[in-house]
Amino acid sequence: MKVLRLKERWIDPRSPDHRPRRAAYALPTLFTAGNVFLGFYALIEFFQGAMQTAAGIASAHLHFQTGALAIGAAVFLDGLDGRIARMTNTASDFGRELDSLADVITFGIAPAVLAFTWGVEFVEAPSRWVTIEQVHSVGYFASFVFLLCGAMRLARFNIQKNPVLKNPGRANRKYFAGLAIPAGAAPLAALVYFLGGQPLRWWGWSVAWMALLGLLSFLMVSTWRYPSFKDLTRPRSPVSFVVVGILIYVIWNYSRVALPVLAGSYVLSGILIRLGGIVRRRFRPAPAAAAAALTRETAGPPDESNQTEQHKVG
Repeated sequence: MKVLRLKERWIDPRSPDHRPRRAAYALPTLFTAGNVFLGFYALIEFFQGAMQTAAGIASAHLHFQTGALAIGAAVFLDGLDGRIARMTNTASDFGRELDSLADVITFGIAPAVLAFTWGVEFVEAPSRWVTIEQVHSVGYFASFVFLLCGAMRLARFNIQKNPVLKNPGRANRKYFAGLAIPAGAAPLAALVYFLGGQPLRWWGWSVAWMALLGLLSFLMVSTWRYPSFKDLTRPRSPVSFVVVGILIYVIWNYSRVALPVLAGSYVLSGILIRLGGIVRRRFRPAPAAAAAALTRETAGPPDESNQTEQHKVG
């Protein structure tokens, strides 16, 4: 008996052009709908956490923690919907636009609300020269910039087929041009989860938090190279199974530490790749100088007899 692949199993036998069944198109849409729900749920939790913190309720921090976990779960679903669409051959313009709108809600609006309510709203005034209203104004602006840059990142991703990277990688690998918006929201949610959802109170930590927002905003609209992992459709060796198993075990048992480390490492990877490219270009010889050096090495040392004859004639 012939073993059918996943794409072949979803093909409608009555379709003359071998299109997938209608039910196949609903499968990735369900994951996108779950993404939207988690973003909406996270927003509700952040609002509840802010209101209860203002009221002095001791358990208010749990709402921030739960909302952060919802964003983390949405990152997982966002990685599945596109992969399932490609596996079932049901990728479409409708699914692409719906996924972008879902990402704006879950990884744009929800993290922006989290950034202000958790990291800025309940900070104490730093000094008599800086009022709390001024701190809030900066927090409003930083949170909005994060949302705006995330939306611009999604719009650019939808219209660009072959983006020009600042530091192109291997031709057989797939890369993102700039930090993807789910990867920009993941460090924020992971950090809130790591700290137990307790809102920031000291203005110094709030400044560092807004600086992180600025860094993530810049990376999203940049053209720096980030691995997409789209070419890793299946494990390629037994080592891959071991690595995946270790990651699942670590995340399941040490999620409070593992999630910030993984999210931060991915963000840092693009920065290191960019710095490495700058260093290589600075210490690499220029093309013209390298060609001249290669020509001198090929030609060898000058002919001494020819130089002697020229000297006698002179």
